[in-house]
Amino acid sequence: MAWGPTTPVRILSAICALTLLPIPRLPGQTAPIADHHQHLFSPAAAALVTGDTTSPGISAHDLIGLLDSAGIRRALVLSVAYTWASANRTVENEYEKVKAENDWTSKQVAQYPDRLRAFCSFNPLKPYAMEELARCARDEQLRRGLKLHFGNSDVDLDNPQNVEQVRKVFRAANARRMPIVVHLHTSISKKRGYGRKEALVFLNKILPVAPDVPIQIAHLAGAGDYDVPTDAALKVFVDAISRRDPRVRHLWFDVTSVVISGIAPNKAKLVAMRIRQIGLRRVLYGSDAHGGGNPAPREGWAAFRELPLTQMEFRTIAENVAPYMRW
Repeated sequence: MAWGPTTPVRILSAICALTLLPIPRLPGQTAPIADHHQHLFSPAAAALVTGDTTSPGISAHDLIGLLDSAGIRRALVLSVAYTWASANRTVENEYEKVKAENDWTSKQVAQYPDRLRAFCSFNPLKPYAMEELARCARDEQLRRGLKLHFGNSDVDLDNPQNVEQVRKVFRAANARRMPIVVHLHTSISKKRGYGRKEALVFLNKILPVAPDVPIQIAHLAGAGDYDVPTDAALKVFVDAISRRDPRVRHLWFDVTSVVISGIAPNKAKLVAMRIRQIGLRRVLYGSDAHGGGNPAPREGWAAFRELPLTQMEFRTIAENVAPYMRW
């Protein structure tokens, strides 16, 4: 999820207004098989990020309704346990809250084994990071993979100590054959550097220690929008793919929140070009948690279809399913 100072409030402010009734399909809409970037929020997590202690959160039942409305069969649920360890807040008994959120997500997803798959999450810079990774690897649901949010966790890719700690987590996940979804964009609120230099650090220092598992880079390497720093970062991977660099052979990219309805034509043209340069087979549809301005999966796919891609290209992306979402 692309987190800014007000993002949690925007995302969860409309939770109570979620509509679970089937919605007629849009003309010519071919639904993706899977939404590769979704979130659930326990009532406790919803209260944490909104301040509303009466919020019901977002349950698996809520998400299934949204998927049904879009005609989408499956979704990858990325635990938001990392938000309890956000660099922008201090939480009492933090690790206990992180564990509780991961466990709640595991139980929610277990209700729909034929529709949902869960990835564990935590702040990779915390002292308990390796312990939580090992604990998640023993859980029937959470062992499927790992979600890391560099922005929310304030992973500074210009800080060698941060990079070394993240390397340890990636290496351990690889050893346990746990795929990784990474929100690569660094913290916006803390004004951390982000662009070509930081993407090269990821390519040269971090990717090589996890050579055996799929890595999904969220938001086309951005934070929910497609701006100049994001394009500079993504271009690093475009270049690596074009020269067939073995380090990117298991790399995937989700388009979550990159395209909004009414996207400017010049930006739409650039995004479409980058998608083609990445290679259509590496591109995954995702829509993020619904609410507060972020579209539901159905509307998110309709917005994505505003890109100047061909019908065959849209169909290819719709039919893409990452290895960890195949069953």
